[in-house]
Amino acid sequence: MLRDWREDRRRSQLDLALEVGVSTRHLSFVETGKSKPSPELVLAIAERLAVPLRERNSMLLAAGYAPRYQHTPLDGEALASVRGALDQLIQAHDPFPAVVVDRHWNMVMANPGALALTAGVAPDLAEPPVNVYRMTLHPDGMAPMIENLDEWAHHLLSTLDRQVAATRDPELRDLLDEVSSYPNIAHIDRAWRTRSSVPTVVVPLRLRAPDGKGGTVVQSWFSTNTSIGTPADITLDELHIELFHPADAATAAMVRG
Repeated sequence: MLRDWREDRRRSQLDLALEVGVSTRHLSFVETGKSKPSPELVLAIAERLAVPLRERNSMLLAAGYAPRYQHTPLDGEALASVRGALDQLIQAHDPFPAVVVDRHWNMVMANPGALALTAGVAPDLAEPPVNVYRMTLHPDGMAPMIENLDEWAHHLLSTLDRQVAATRDPELRDLLDEVSSYPNIAHIDRAWRTRSSVPTVVVPLRLRAPDGKGGTVVQSWFSTNTSIGTPADITLDELHIELFHPADAATAAMVRG
């Protein structure tokens, strides 16, 4: 497992051994099973390889040690203060959209602004657990309302592809395979880049929305992704907060109005 993660991160034995303070020979023996590592060494290597907490527990178990990281249910009493803080954060962001998602991009919390964006999607896509990728890219989801679907889908697919590489999570890999094969998405080239004479600072989400007068207007958004600092629990390590911000003054005025 250590060798797989090291090779996945494209690190040499020499480089990694120097970082964790052991000889290359010892690290080689650990990888081949000739030497049993201490739990501290396992965790030191995992830290430098940016291995997710869930997988660090698996590595410890494989080495014959007890897991170090708890996996507390988000709705449990122990995480009540965290839930309160997350709810306060996303509600304070309203009327602009904000969601909290788990490691598989299932929505676990959302503010009214986010729920307003998803109005009109197929009922089955809105049933819990709501997956942000399916809801956004599915032909019966938000996709028909996204004016720059190719550009936004490329951004989402690239993000998910990087996450699959970082976590090696098979469920995320299946999700990537699924959404990239949707008939409205499958034509998008992975190497596709926006061709515009005006450089963009961020990739916007340009969404058609009703104007209240029987027509539609285009809202433009960009998002920021935040994680919980210094998590020591698997649940918290895998949560992300996605905040959407108006990309132009017209969108900000429209939503506030």
